[in-house]
Amino acid sequence: MAHLLFSPLKQPGRLLKPMSQVVVSAVEDARVERLLARRYPGTKNWFLKNLAKVPDRDNLSFEAFMARMDRSLADPDYVDDNHWVNKARRLFEETQRSFGLEDARAFRSVASILANDLGQMRVRFDPQHYVVPSPYRDDNSILWHHEEDARDEQQTLSTPRSTPARANASESFSSSATQEVTPQAELELSRTLHPEWHHHLGLWRRDWCTVVEKVPATTSANLSVGRPLLHHTFSPVSLHRVRRLSRRQRLRRQWEGEDIDLNAAIEVLVDRRLGLEPEPRLFMRPGRETGTTRILVLLDLSESTNEPSGMHGLTMLDVEKQAAFMLVEATIQTADSVAIHGFNSNTRSEVSYYRLLDWEDTLDGDARERLASVPARHSTRLGAAVRQATVHLQAQPGRHRGLLVVTDGAPSDIDVFDPDYLVEDARIAVQQANRAGIRTFCLAVDPAADRYVRRIFGWRNYGIAADVSQLPVQLQRAFVRLAAG
Repeated sequence: MAHLLFSPLKQPGRLLKPMSQVVVSAVEDARVERLLARRYPGTKNWFLKNLAKVPDRDNLSFEAFMARMDRSLADPDYVDDNHWVNKARRLFEETQRSFGLEDARAFRSVASILANDLGQMRVRFDPQHYVVPSPYRDDNSILWHHEEDARDEQQTLSTPRSTPARANASESFSSSATQEVTPQAELELSRTLHPEWHHHLGLWRRDWCTVVEKVPATTSANLSVGRPLLHHTFSPVSLHRVRRLSRRQRLRRQWEGEDIDLNAAIEVLVDRRLGLEPEPRLFMRPGRETGTTRILVLLDLSESTNEPSGMHGLTMLDVEKQAAFMLVEATIQTADSVAIHGFNSNTRSEVSYYRLLDWEDTLDGDARERLASVPARHSTRLGAAVRQATVHLQAQPGRHRGLLVVTDGAPSDIDVFDPDYLVEDARIAVQQANRAGIRTFCLAVDPAADRYVRRIFGWRNYGIAADVSQLPVQLQRAFVRLAAG
């Protein structure tokens, strides 16, 4: 009855993953119960009496999180020690104060944030066996409208977390979205300890993060979905000739420029004293500086990039790979050089750093297979990855070196609960790279990225692709900007 009175019904079900649908439904249950209790006050005690029992605090299953969140949103006297449950209550109350209980869309945004946090925490969810914790609540099927395509529905419900559902999977390429690569199958190159900045304490945590350099496994299952990398979904990009100007290289005796050539100006005065016609070319301007630019493209390979992009059945990871490889192909005939690396993290003890294509590597089948088979999983500890990329760039010759980060979300990891901690650490890591003579730029495929990329990379050193289809062109523009210095 509460849903019929207050909820938007038959919302498109394919827009959300099954776990996100469950979290949205649970938040919607709490919202409509408060509205119903406002109209019929006697129902409040009945709801509280029939809520599911609070599970053991050591139980970190998805069902336990839902039961604890239900209790937290319904019972103002309930106290919980879990950060996620407390965040759910805080966001719910803030939304009620700001928008009112009648704004279902605002509460759906809260639920999306909470579902994303559960994904970052890698809480496992089995849609086939999940049951709503409180027995008086229904299955919320009235809230969702599902397509009649039974095959697609079966794929969505039966796919495990490590294999996100997507349409036309046989036509896309992403090893991470179809099969989890075992650590034994990957080739480990090295382990490096990096510090991490604690912004609240104002001190370095020495040897805090372990960065594991790897080469991805190229198993037959991975390569079978990676073959379409040989055929681009997007139109090829062409790079304009980069004209790199430098104040170190000055062109003298120019018709126009930004400064006066003092030697030419003195000669003008001498010619006037002698009654001669002076030479009008007395300006200086920056000249073109020669030298190869070495750019490292650092791809975000976290679990969130397995989300469908809405293009040709591709995921965000698929588009990242194609855009990066198209950029490499576009630079073959130029003097510039591009390397492609990627990263994800599973707490500070395992920051995986993948060497997909180095500057000296040839663009052959092996390079394509490495890029096609690299998995996307876990979280995004950006600061440690930037420090490892800086080490590689510092080892490259020449002055023109740049780091181009491609990401789809703010830095996060399951062992960090302060949302500003990893953002501030990444900001310090970028400053360290800049002091080492490395230009940095971030391309974020996230309409809401402005709140964190500006803090990390600075006012002019980032771009935002509001739609994933813009990624290849935006990546080209970012490369030209870095190469031009």
